[in-house]
Amino acid sequence: MAAINDLISQIENAELRERIQKELDKLARQKKFGLVFEEHLPECTPLYDVPVRKGAKVAFKSGPVSEIYEVLNIKDGRAVCLKKGETDAVEADVGNLIPVAEFGEPIYPYLQPLDSVCNAPDSGLWHTLIEAENYHALQLLEYLYAGKVDCIYIDPPYNTGARDWKYNNDYVDGSDQYRHSKWLSMMQKRLEIAKKLLNPEDSVLIVTIDEKEYLHLGCLLEEMFPEAGMQMISTIINPKGVSNQKGFSRADEYIFFVTQGSASPSKLMLGNEWSPSAIKARISNPTQNNEEIEPGWTSMMRRGSHSSRVERPGLYYAIYADPELHKIVKIGNVLQSDIDRDQEIEGLVQILPIRSNGAQGCWQVGPTELQNRIKQGRVRLGKKTAYGFVVNYLPDGEYQKIIDGDFVIEGRLKDGSILAHRVETENRWIAPTQWKISSHDASAYGSSLLANILLGKKFAFPKSLYAVHDTLRFFVANKPNALIVDFFAGSGTTLHAVNLLNAEDGGSRRCIMVTNNEVSDAESKELTTRGYHPGDEEWERLGIARYVTWPRTVCSIEGHDINGQPLKGNYLGSDIPMADGFKANAAFFKLGFLDKNSVALGRQFREMLPTLWMKAGAVGRCPVLDGEDIPGFLVFPENKFAVLTDETGFEEFQSELTKYPDIDTAYLITDYEPGYCAMAKALNLKHTYQLYRDYLDNFRINTRRGRA
Repeated sequence: MAAINDLISQIENAELRERIQKELDKLARQKKFGLVFEEHLPECTPLYDVPVRKGAKVAFKSGPVSEIYEVLNIKDGRAVCLKKGETDAVEADVGNLIPVAEFGEPIYPYLQPLDSVCNAPDSGLWHTLIEAENYHALQLLEYLYAGKVDCIYIDPPYNTGARDWKYNNDYVDGSDQYRHSKWLSMMQKRLEIAKKLLNPEDSVLIVTIDEKEYLHLGCLLEEMFPEAGMQMISTIINPKGVSNQKGFSRADEYIFFVTQGSASPSKLMLGNEWSPSAIKARISNPTQNNEEIEPGWTSMMRRGSHSSRVERPGLYYAIYADPELHKIVKIGNVLQSDIDRDQEIEGLVQILPIRSNGAQGCWQVGPTELQNRIKQGRVRLGKKTAYGFVVNYLPDGEYQKIIDGDFVIEGRLKDGSILAHRVETENRWIAPTQWKISSHDASAYGSSLLANILLGKKFAFPKSLYAVHDTLRFFVANKPNALIVDFFAGSGTTLHAVNLLNAEDGGSRRCIMVTNNEVSDAESKELTTRGYHPGDEEWERLGIARYVTWPRTVCSIEGHDINGQPLKGNYLGSDIPMADGFKANAAFFKLGFLDKNSVALGRQFREMLPTLWMKAGAVGRCPVLDGEDIPGFLVFPENKFAVLTDETGFEEFQSELTKYPDIDTAYLITDYEPGYCAMAKALNLKHTYQLYRDYLDNFRINTRRGRA
């Protein structure tokens, strides 16, 4: 209907135009069943980092991005352009034009590094923030993580009519008669890709919404996820209520949970606030016999088969302990076969996997994994022996009991190891569909909390940190390595909540956030008056991603406000000081687009490296290439991947990889399919990919989907 109305408005004969409009209105009044909404003009994407060239499709920076021109010629900084569907050309300064990509055209995204924060240099866990229009970011994520995401949490625009979101780069306000169908069109295209990201065997999509669109959203989700389970809950976000002159004051909003495969909310320890009839959680009191109430700690020394140094040389290394603090303070490297002891460190006791008979054994896990388990609180020192101390740890099965809720973490001992006690099974239960939780107050624990971090920087309606924390917890409490995606990231509450979950239980959940870099309507008008346009440095500096989301991410991880002052207080329900920050790392990227021909010729490998890093699991700090030359192969042990750029060096590449057994992903650059297959078979790694064919085939992203 929207397209028909546009065509009718172009009819010059007023009488004919009026008659056709009347007939169309009659059709529009006919009752329709099911979810029916308009198919609007496809969304276009401005390509700010792509130069304006002859033949390019462009829009004026000062006009709608959907008004597309073709560049016929460029001379002396002036472009001759022809608008789509017209015959008269116009001239414009190249600086006033911006290249655009229409829906249905193949584009090739890459990640441009903007910044990073590292507060856990020994950890391989890195979160990611991507500044982008989220549709194209989702297409990138589909290439990277199709079927691998455990949880998607989104808080999309609520379509309030208050110019709170854009379609085709124009605000959609309450006077737009098609605002509901535009909103549904926007959501449908994004949910189609989101569905492909989710693990079909066990995952959840979580969508928050209010009364403006909850009916339409519910119908859309049922239509798009017919095989999934779906439930909607009501949650109080403003106990005082928001006044409404024509109705009741609104205090709540809604959350849809769409569950794939075996996914379901976990039974958790919940307080009385969750249900008036709930029995208050009873936790067994510690007794003097800790072994009876704690999960089963066992020796780090490997027993049984493959328990000698000769059989497992990679598990023989020194552990250093401070005898005064009774705490592990350093992990040594794996020792070469001709070295029996590591270097001594003054004041520390060197502990090696030596058996009581003097034989050389081995530890249960390698140095990197041991460090991870220490951070999780799963390792502690036992009694003193002739060879140092006994080193104990919680095996995976026992640690899983904590994750499953059979044991509750009471705190940590001085050495950092967790102290956990068994809880009664009946004290774990699933929450009801009505949530009235004081910590979910968006004013106190959203707006005020954010203001304390950003000191006056404005962001409308941030979610309560603890509301997002609790919502996620029902589905990822038992998944310490969950991958969580939020492609309407806003102020960055989701990543903040994931870090808090990890800090509470020692998990290694990873979060990927996507947000645009829009400025507010008022800021847009002011910047335009001053002569700035999207893409200009002054404009971009004030956008959401750079002005709010990333600063919050950095400050919450490092434990200070934007002026560098320590944050005050503890996180609710825990003894975790906000000023301690989180042992976490995050990388900040901007989504850009590459030239297909340059990619095929290998000229843009440097730009593609962050994408390869993410596809390999985003382990460790994203690598950066120094110098102009690209070597014949690159090995990144910290990141667990390697790249063969010149297939003539395969034998040397293969030999080099034998030195790094933790590498499980390789990218092989070759145009010869049989050669790729032979090399992949010879490497026998968990993941191999053929570049650039794999990239180009997967990133003909729009043409695969057809037009909206």
